[in-house]
Amino acid sequence: MTRDEFEQQVLGALRRIPGRQDLASRFLMPAPGFTRFVIGRNEQSAGVAALVHLDGLVDDFAKSGGIWNDLKVVASAQLPKDAVILNCSTSISPVDVSTKMGVQPIKGLLNISELIHAAGGRIKWPKFVIDQRRDYQDHQGEWGNLFERLEDEESKQTLSDILRYRLTADADYMNGYKVRLRDQYFEEFLELRREVFVDAGGFDGDTTEEFCRRHPDYEKVFLFEPSGSNMAAARVRLKEFRDIEFIQEGLSDCDGELSFDPDSGSASSVSSTSDKRIKVTTLDQAVKQPVSFIKMDLEGWELKALSGCRGHILENKPKLAISVYHSASDFREIPNFILSLNPDYRVFLRHYTQGWSETVMFFV
Repeated sequence: MTRDEFEQQVLGALRRIPGRQDLASRFLMPAPGFTRFVIGRNEQSAGVAALVHLDGLVDDFAKSGGIWNDLKVVASAQLPKDAVILNCSTSISPVDVSTKMGVQPIKGLLNISELIHAAGGRIKWPKFVIDQRRDYQDHQGEWGNLFERLEDEESKQTLSDILRYRLTADADYMNGYKVRLRDQYFEEFLELRREVFVDAGGFDGDTTEEFCRRHPDYEKVFLFEPSGSNMAAARVRLKEFRDIEFIQEGLSDCDGELSFDPDSGSASSVSSTSDKRIKVTTLDQAVKQPVSFIKMDLEGWELKALSGCRGHILENKPKLAISVYHSASDFREIPNFILSLNPDYRVFLRHYTQGWSETVMFFV
């Protein structure tokens, strides 16, 4: 794919009107004709519920009969035959949700992008779409430069697909993707062997466990996790593995303290609204020995943490696996920073869900 073809694909996505507009328009009408259900516990579902009478929320992983946002929770097996389902799943598995609902004996299925187009401004776009459109409009040239810098065709196609999805919330662009979280951060082109591994944002040790099982010849692991409960879980999970140093601090661009929300599981992050504080340090300060592989998933704090490990990047030239999905600008700003330190890196892009989350950029 050429840069011109990439830019034409993106332009085409912005101009495209998704299908099923007639059904979407009728879904928005107060007139009867079918029952209306939604999938996805998020702002989009709540926004639709404020505009349209909904008969319930479909969730096969929760106990039926519960209530969410004044909506009755039902299992897909309980759906009436006159049901029309609105798929508001956008983060992890919108394609799988549509596939599963598509074989139910129901009247119809819609995606959130179809309803937003039919609503003519009455339903807001998801935040990730709003932010992505703004960033692409303001920095279109940089997105083209990023495309040209990517190493292989899979990376370039991944950028086109995920960008078009983030611009439109149209899950058709993600039809070729699977949810494969266990593979995240581990690609053959990394050629991992005898690594000194830094797990930045170690959560409960899930990534370190996967790394140790896949590459048992590793030399050492440094696991950084500021949440006490997450760190306790990581210690239990990894007790059978050797040479792991657990560091209960966050990583940033300087030593100090930051406000932090510790109670959001894998999404625990720096938060200006939390009254809880964590200690932070820099990777350059905390780890003096050379490192060879750094993974970062810090819920949007990756650039700060990268600034605090510029010494390792300059001196050790480690392999990097950096999450870039938390904000639209990360796709541009993270490679710009890393390549300013080491322009010889080869850059790859891979995606591990069917939604907007879990995109990883690799530097080798």
